[in-house]
Amino acid sequence: MSSRFQRFLLPGFAFKAVVIGGGYATGRELAEFFLPSGPWGGIAAMLLAMLIWSIVCVATFLFARLSGARDYLTFVRALLGPGWIAFEVAYLLFVVLILAVFGAAAGAIAEATFGLPRILGTLTLMAGIALFATFGNLSVEQLFKYVSFLLYGVYVLFVILSLTHFGGRIAAGFAVHAPMHGWITGGLTYASYNIIGAVVILPVLRHLTSNRDAIVAGLIAGPLAMIPALLFFTCMIAYYPEVASATLPSDFLLRRLDLPVFHLLFQVMIFAALLESGTGAVHAINERVSFAWRTRSGEALTRGARLAITLTLLTVCMLLADRFGLVALIARGYRLLAYVFLIVYVVPVLTLGTARLWRARSVPVAVARPSGVT
Repeated sequence: MSSRFQRFLLPGFAFKAVVIGGGYATGRELAEFFLPSGPWGGIAAMLLAMLIWSIVCVATFLFARLSGARDYLTFVRALLGPGWIAFEVAYLLFVVLILAVFGAAAGAIAEATFGLPRILGTLTLMAGIALFATFGNLSVEQLFKYVSFLLYGVYVLFVILSLTHFGGRIAAGFAVHAPMHGWITGGLTYASYNIIGAVVILPVLRHLTSNRDAIVAGLIAGPLAMIPALLFFTCMIAYYPEVASATLPSDFLLRRLDLPVFHLLFQVMIFAALLESGTGAVHAINERVSFAWRTRSGEALTRGARLAITLTLLTVCMLLADRFGLVALIARGYRLLAYVFLIVYVVPVLTLGTARLWRARSVPVAVARPSGVT
């Protein structure tokens, strides 16, 4: 029997897990997409992105139930037909990019925080992702749950410490009259840039028992993913506009707090965020392969096979992609990838998917549970 946590909160925690690593863990993305619109324009843009996330998550979760999809391949085949190939190619390129970036970020944390060689940070992240991805759904769901508690706790503490150390500057920053130009564009771009997470976390939707569950979970997913970003952005306003040019806004603010223990805790939280984001991306591919294997052989994918797929993927992405220039190549087309996802996922699910949901609204939804799901 699925608990209320699994039905209503877990999808949002999972969505947040995929979003945060590439979305705002260091604050650079917040500075890029929201600060140009000023303090209040940035808040407006973030609320717009949050609303878009919730709407797309609701449509995605409902269509996933309608099509019985527990992995992205089943979902996009039901939604796009032969067009699923375009999504698959774009998603694989996306995974190569984000895993390579996560590996580099973990290496930077190890070097800056502990004085260790970068490769040790990268290998540690690889080991963590391999550990959780190998044991399937239950392991991944526990990771999403407990890292979420750590993450929300650290961000709340971050706000409290910021208010006590430079709360006056935060208030003054919000009092500054700054044009809100571009907040709609910023919100739309940022939402499109991250919304792929709604498809990545389909394996955790196995706990949904009704369309009502899907709607509630989808509506909650947007706020759960955006609340830490809103808290972070509020702290950044203390040093607006100079923080906008900081390579790592998180480090910029932590140095001004000058609290070594909390600085270490924040870095650990960022590493944990990279771990859950990377695990979510890899787990989605494992579940896609698992479904194909089960369809062909009638057997569940073994843990050994999951480990082999995970290690191969991580090695290619984290250790080899940057060496051969793939990261730079894909990064140049990163915004293009975002537009591709908008075309092959967001627009279809909000149009074709919603139309099919409307036609099927009077038909009871029976979601098949594949055998062997762990």
